[in-house]
Amino acid sequence: MTDRTPPSDTEARLNRWVRTYAPALLGFLTASLRDRHRAEDLLQDVFCRAWEARNRYTEAGLERAYLWRIADRLARDHHRSRRREAPVDAETWSRIEPADDTLPGPDGALRRTEMLEQLHSAMNAVTEAQRRTLLLRYYGQLEFHEIAAILELPLNTVLSHARRGLAALRRVLVEETP
Repeated sequence: MTDRTPPSDTEARLNRWVRTYAPALLGFLTASLRDRHRAEDLLQDVFCRAWEARNRYTEAGLERAYLWRIADRLARDHHRSRRREAPVDAETWSRIEPADDTLPGPDGALRRTEMLEQLHSAMNAVTEAQRRTLLLRYYGQLEFHEIAAILELPLNTVLSHARRGLAALRRVLVEETP
């Protein structure tokens, strides 16, 4: 018979973080790294680092930004160590993209695949800073002030990255549209 002691407040907090934020963090890391397996490894590292720093973390209502900062730093470190990006095939991209119920049926699936290929191609047209900003905004659903804190940049710089990145995406996507 095993003695099952109730989890501490810290353990309960970490468990809640995993349940609440792991899917979105995995999406962010997968899109950032373009490697699902490596993203899963880094996701585990995110929560390991959060656990290791549990005594230094103070509850201030910024847990989401805290976790995304860890994830972003791990992704940046990974990019620095590899100095290259691995392309994502259409199948992987479709798995990491949220489902879109507005395109039902076989025609919708084909249109969706084409749209995802266009978006993937367009993401190569933006700078790394713009891509990180857009991924944090899209996958992390973070406010711009939270993104600024994660990236350790002024808010106006983050807003510029988002605006310029979206403009670049729009230009590329409009040019590719028949």
